[in-house]
Amino acid sequence: MEPRRRPEYHLDIFADLACVKDVVKAILHTIFFHRYFTSISPLTRDLLDLTLPAIDDVDLETLIDQRTIALVRAIESTHQQRGRGQLVVQFFEKRRRKTYFFGKADEDVCWEQWTLDVTLATPRTETDVLKVRRAMTKSLEKAAHKIITIVNRDKDHIPPITTTDANPFPYQVIVNPKAVPDQNAWGPRMGIFSNASQTAR
Repeated sequence: MEPRRRPEYHLDIFADLACVKDVVKAILHTIFFHRYFTSISPLTRDLLDLTLPAIDDVDLETLIDQRTIALVRAIESTHQQRGRGQLVVQFFEKRRRKTYFFGKADEDVCWEQWTLDVTLATPRTETDVLKVRRAMTKSLEKAAHKIITIVNRDKDHIPPITTTDANPFPYQVIVNPKAVPDQNAWGPRMGIFSNASQTAR
């Protein structure tokens, strides 16, 4: 019997250069607010006439900030002239597996993935600025509602918490992955992708 494939969710994000960092951070905070299964201090942040949840955690805030800055730089770079970028958020559980040589070992298995497809707007006139702001607000609101709908609907795939660690489910945020490593690939286990992501524990 093959293991059940992890659910993968896609969010389309639209923003101009002035707001893209704040919009992406707001979406990431909304995802983590519902998937950070540890004691947290909840916050709310206002953006584009919307009030969204956030988490008061220095390590998570630092990671989100670093990945968002990296995404914006990549979009602005000469290699990303199309004005698009992507962020992937993965959540993992630790599983015990048998090995032929070492008895038993832990492995991180991805149980949920979120992909943010970010499109950068470039308004040229005052009229464009107003249109883009309305479109950004609509995009942010739609993404936030989609997250809430998903987390309230899809719960059966969440693994049981079997550890007393502060954060039972490690996670990583990847900027512009050419191909997100498969959960059964050797790469993530061997640390090959550590330079592109940070796994919080």
